[in-house]
Amino acid sequence: MPYGDSSFDVVMTMFGAMFAPRPEAAAPELLRVCRPGGRVAMANWAPSGFIGRMFKATAAHVPPPDIPSPLLWGDEATVRERLRDGIDELHFNRRTVAFRLPLTPGQTVDFFREWYGPTLRAFASLDEGGPAELRRGLTNLWSEHNLATDGTTHVESEYLEVVATRG
Repeated sequence: MPYGDSSFDVVMTMFGAMFAPRPEAAAPELLRVCRPGGRVAMANWAPSGFIGRMFKATAAHVPPPDIPSPLLWGDEATVRERLRDGIDELHFNRRTVAFRLPLTPGQTVDFFREWYGPTLRAFASLDEGGPAELRRGLTNLWSEHNLATDGTTHVESEYLEVVATRG
């Protein structure tokens, strides 16, 4: 990152750094730019949560890239290992985010297809009948997890909240 050592009291990433293709380089960078005694706070999708399931459903149609899964940042043991050097404290909380959209599950998939990077790229990589098949699979997933009964979409997904105090 283009910042000096110990530049920030708080380094925060919500569902961002988890997508860095080289976590072994990203983790030390998060700590490097944080001052001693400062905090690194992360929100990372959990493999068992809805977004984790959405990634897995997508991977059934589009092979994932040859990099570590972003979902590994949602695993406590992996985060402990990645942040082990240079921290004094590490705390985890399992939290839930609610997706409430005034759209049907199918329209929600279309929304994600247009605006959510991983879904957008997955659809763009398919040819012929692939997009229709992926849309069908994702629509089924959103429908199965939909808590709304009024024609809208309400799906909840677990994420891992990470707070590390730099040593």
